[in-house]
Amino acid sequence: MRKRRSQRRAGAADRDRVLAWLDGRINYERVPAKGRQEAAFGLTRMRRLLARLGDPHLHYPVAHVAGTKGKGSTVAMLAAILEESGHRVGRYMSPHVHTLEERISIDGDSISRTDLVAAFEEVIPAVDALDDAARRRGREGLTWFEVVTAVAMLHFARSQVDVAVLETGLGGRLDATNVSHPLVTVITSISLDHMKLLGPTITKIAGEKAGIIKRGCPVISGVMQPTARRVIADTAARRRAPLLQLGRDFTVRYHPPATPAEALCGASFEIAPPHAAATERLTSSMPGRHQADNAALAVVAALQLDARGVHTPRQAVARGLSRARLPARIETAGQRPLVIVDAAHNVASMESLLETLRPVLAAHRRRALVFAASGDKQVEKMLGTATGLFEHVILTRYLRNPRAASLDRLRAACHQARLPRPEAAASPSEALALARSRVGPGGMIVVAGSFFLAAEVGIEGRDRA
Repeated sequence: MRKRRSQRRAGAADRDRVLAWLDGRINYERVPAKGRQEAAFGLTRMRRLLARLGDPHLHYPVAHVAGTKGKGSTVAMLAAILEESGHRVGRYMSPHVHTLEERISIDGDSISRTDLVAAFEEVIPAVDALDDAARRRGREGLTWFEVVTAVAMLHFARSQVDVAVLETGLGGRLDATNVSHPLVTVITSISLDHMKLLGPTITKIAGEKAGIIKRGCPVISGVMQPTARRVIADTAARRRAPLLQLGRDFTVRYHPPATPAEALCGASFEIAPPHAAATERLTSSMPGRHQADNAALAVVAALQLDARGVHTPRQAVARGLSRARLPARIETAGQRPLVIVDAAHNVASMESLLETLRPVLAAHRRRALVFAASGDKQVEKMLGTATGLFEHVILTRYLRNPRAASLDRLRAACHQARLPRPEAAASPSEALALARSRVGPGGMIVVAGSFFLAAEVGIEGRDRA
């Protein structure tokens, strides 16, 4: 590992400089890749970059998490369990809600401005050199996500973490995080999303997620769709990776909330871990039946890490689950009216969100949905999950990402879903203000459809809460 550069305190201008350089790179979170995945992604560039940096990703054990939905929550819960076990834990997640620094954290604290700039100052020369070589061969340079992933891996090595928990950005097989050599892999639920890149069927998407399974490395699966389960099982068998499957090797029994207030406070469940003599009752701070499943995956992953030398006392499991939180996961952003912000951005996540909120919605007479989504999403089906639940629908477009679906398309989707005649607002903050005026102080507003919408409403709307 190279020596650290100067420890001078970085200023806002330094941060702006390195992020301006970063934003000059292709960013598939803002501009979706076109055509086959292999044309845009791959691991060769990433391996070459990390080799120039001294292979920082090989300096600590890793837990690697993929899936269509639930992977961010599972990462957060597993990281919290490991932190409660006394380990120094690196956590890498995407996308961020408010600032880039959220993606890279140690023991729950986001990377500091000084450390972010220091890592970039080491990464930038290596990237520039590789870009020059790629241009001479007529090939693409490193992407925005690849560079940020390298920054995270370098920061974790510099900070001497005991273990890192990494979330894939897209898919798994060709994701930049898949250069890691994990002690355990986790695959959460799988559903249709990013079909242009990952494939048009559940089977194809499952094949991409299964790409994180490594030879001999235990894999914990929360996949319930039968065809996807077969893909995961077949891949694990070919790679001789021990498979622990939710519903077969360990089980979860969710306890529904008794009151609307409890529905927002967390998820209570019983888990029967592999080879356990009895069930154990636990509570996750994140609400919803789906979070009980995610918590179970985190628990079993922690047990596997414990068996592989990353000590995890059982009492740390309950403490970690009780404090793990993430922004924009059924996040309360206001009380009068009640404002719930969630990053649900595909059909399955919308279904889970509204299932969780159903008793809370039923307790409010006036309800409004604020919705925006990316144009490559199944917005018609996403809005179809909200049929019969809202008296008002406010459509908008987020302003900081060009992927937003047009208002015309969203209006047509509302009509198709038989939702109330929607109103439109020019920005997320205006949409939230309009929703407040429609439901009054005793009503309820749900903001959903995209991480990008959650980010803009979360920043602007919370000031008015």
